[in-house]
Amino acid sequence: MTQNNYKFNHVKMTQLKFNYKRLFASVLMLAIISCSNPWDDRLDNGDENLTVNLKEAIESRPEGSEFAQLLEQTGYDKVLEQSKTFTVFVPTNEAINQVDDAILNDPASLIAFIRNHITFTTYSSIREKQEERIKMFTNKYVTFKGSTTIDEATIVSPDNYAKNGVFHIIDKALTPKLNIWQFIKSQAGASGISDYLLSLKEFNIYKSDSIGKAVSETNGAGYLSDSLTNSYLKNVYNLNNENNLYTVFLMQNDGYNAEVNKLKPYLIKTSNDPSKDSTAIYSKYFTLRDMAFAKEYELNELPATLTSRFGVQIPVDKTQIVQQVRLSNGIVYIMKKVDVDLGKRLVTTKIEGESITSFSPSNLRSRVLFRDRVDASGIFFNDIRVQNPGVSLFTLNYNAKDLFSTTYKVYWKAYNDRSVVVSQKLRVGGSNVFLNGVMQGVIKEFAYMNVPANSYEELYLGEFTLAKAGNIDLISLIAGTSSTSELTLDYLRFVPQTK
Repeated sequence: MTQNNYKFNHVKMTQLKFNYKRLFASVLMLAIISCSNPWDDRLDNGDENLTVNLKEAIESRPEGSEFAQLLEQTGYDKVLEQSKTFTVFVPTNEAINQVDDAILNDPASLIAFIRNHITFTTYSSIREKQEERIKMFTNKYVTFKGSTTIDEATIVSPDNYAKNGVFHIIDKALTPKLNIWQFIKSQAGASGISDYLLSLKEFNIYKSDSIGKAVSETNGAGYLSDSLTNSYLKNVYNLNNENNLYTVFLMQNDGYNAEVNKLKPYLIKTSNDPSKDSTAIYSKYFTLRDMAFAKEYELNELPATLTSRFGVQIPVDKTQIVQQVRLSNGIVYIMKKVDVDLGKRLVTTKIEGESITSFSPSNLRSRVLFRDRVDASGIFFNDIRVQNPGVSLFTLNYNAKDLFSTTYKVYWKAYNDRSVVVSQKLRVGGSNVFLNGVMQGVIKEFAYMNVPANSYEELYLGEFTLAKAGNIDLISLIAGTSSTSELTLDYLRFVPQTK
C-alpha cells in the first residue's frame, strides 16, 4: 500500500468512526428523552402549579376539597407547605364520604388516616416498576400497581405537580389497615387462637424468651427488627413487622382444637406450675408455629402444599377457607380446619456430624478434622473425622432440640475412606452425674458398630423412646477402647414414629 492510499484510508476510517459516534449519541439522547420522568421535566413545562406548594395545589382542586379540609383540621396542610418533596394521594369528596365516621371523628384515627395518604419523595404514574410497595407516613405500606392502581383505589387524575411534589386524585380512601398482629389482637375473646397467641407475652416457650423479653422491656419494644415481646413473634415470625409480607392461616375453634388434640400425645410435658397444662400449651404452639409463612399468597396463588419454616408440609384445602382478610403486611385466611397428617407434623431431627457442641479430651483439637467430601454420585457433603487420636474412647458431643414424646428410629451416615477399622457407638442422653460409676440420664446406649469402608449408605442403629417431649442436651459419638480408634460421621437422623 502506498503512503497516499494509507492516508486516504485512515482519514476515511476516522470520518466513519466520528459519524458512528454522532449517530449513537443521537439515539442515546432520544432514548433518554423518551424514558424521562415527568417530575424531572417539570421546570420547563409551563405548568402554573409549579409556582405553588402541594397544600395550595390540592386546595385548588374542587374534587379534593373534603380532603383539603381534613389536612387543615389535622395540621398537615402546614407539612405540605414545607420545602421537602412529597407524594400525596388525594381521595375525592365521594371517597371521603364513604369513610367511617368513627375514623373522621376521632382525632388520633383521623391523623393516622391523613398520614396514610402521604409519603416522602415523588411517585409518578410513569414508573419503571410494575409493582412497588410505598411506605407512608403511618409506617404502613401501600402497593402501587401499574400506572393507575394504588392498593384498592384507582387513580382518576394522575401526576398533578406542585413545586414540592406531586399528588394523584384517587377514587377510594387509603384507610390504614391493621397488620396481622393487630388483627389477631382484635379477635381476642372470640378466637381461641388469638387468646393463646396473646398469652405468649407472659408464657415463655423457651428459656431464652424470658431474657429477650427483659431486654425488650428495658430498651423499649421494637428496638430490634424482630419483636422480643412475645414468644411467637420471637421464635416464628414477627407478625407485627410492617416491612415484610406474610400469609397466616387461623382456624376456627373446632378445627384448631382438633389439631391441638392430635399433637398432645407427642408433647407430653411436666409443669412446675400446677395451674398450667404444659402439654396443652406446647401442643398449641407446635400447631400454630406451622401456620405462618414469610410470603403473601393471593387466593389464586395458593399451592396445594406449603412448607413451614420448621419443615412441616401443610396441605392447603381452599374449600376450608371461610374468609380472606387483607391486611397491611399480608393476608390472613380464616379456615374451618387445617388437617395436617401426623406423619408430616412429626418432623425428622437431623444432626450434622460437623455440628459438635464439644469433644473429649478437649485438648486434642488437632485430631478433629472438618472435611469437604464428594460422594459416589458427585454430590458434595461435609463430615467430621477424628484421626489418630492417641487416646481411647474419644468422644464427639451433640444436642437435639424440640423432640417429641414418642419412639425414634435412629440412623447414621458415616464415611470411612481410610484403611483402618472404625468401630463407634452412639449414646443418647447422659450427664456429668455418676452413681456407682454409672452415668445418670442415659436414654439409650447403642452397641458398637463398624463403619464399612468406602460406603455411602445410611445405616440403621435401632430405636429409643422419649417419655417426655423436649431437648436432649447430650448425644455422644464414642470411639473404641484402643488409642488408635477413630471416629467418622456425616449425620445422625432421628425419625419420630406415630403412635
